[in-house]
Amino acid sequence: MRKIKDWPEAERPREKILLQGSAALTDAELLALVLRTGDAASKTSAVDQARVLLSRFRNLRGLARATTAELSETKGIGPAKAAELQAVFEIARRFGGEDLQPGARYTCSSEVYRHFHERLRDHRKEVFIALLLDSKNRVLREVRISEGSLNASIVHPREVFAPVVRESAAAVLFVHNHPSGDPTPSREDLELTRRLREAGELMGVRVLDHIIIGSGQYVSFVDRGLMG
Repeated sequence: MRKIKDWPEAERPREKILLQGSAALTDAELLALVLRTGDAASKTSAVDQARVLLSRFRNLRGLARATTAELSETKGIGPAKAAELQAVFEIARRFGGEDLQPGARYTCSSEVYRHFHERLRDHRKEVFIALLLDSKNRVLREVRISEGSLNASIVHPREVFAPVVRESAAAVLFVHNHPSGDPTPSREDLELTRRLREAGELMGVRVLDHIIIGSGQYVSFVDRGLMG
């Protein structure tokens, strides 16, 4: 099989992007630029290797969810290439999220959704995050409290409020994802939110909301009237 350098110049991904811009490249060609080389043992090009990856994981989003071990099962993809692919997708997630930096003022649930959606939507486990705020609802910092199983995240009020006390936060907002993509609150979500809200009241800390991130959608407990 011919190497990319043997292709007509106009068909080579690197030359093509320089002449026509990145939008002109296929998903496989863009991935080939990240991979740089193919698999010498099977004499496949970087584009061929990219096509194999896209076929195996169905599309770019499926590829973005792949673990290092899963990526490395493809011939010619070792730990180094797997790490490079994961770095590219992490950059894309961070770029796609709307910044909610320390000092920014929280005003509505949609801001939190835009900030966390790309980062959390593809996680295979539930990730529970506390967003700490001051008395004027300005972000102090975010704290990852736990990362649970495929179906549940184990969260205890003690773990949640320890960083709240350390940072002298006046308010807190909770965020977690549903790996299924459906953000509908479970009974466990409702019970956990009730317990955390009660703990916040005892400690004099306002619990502003609990936002569940799904795939392309979210649920805000406040917006749904579920905060009690």
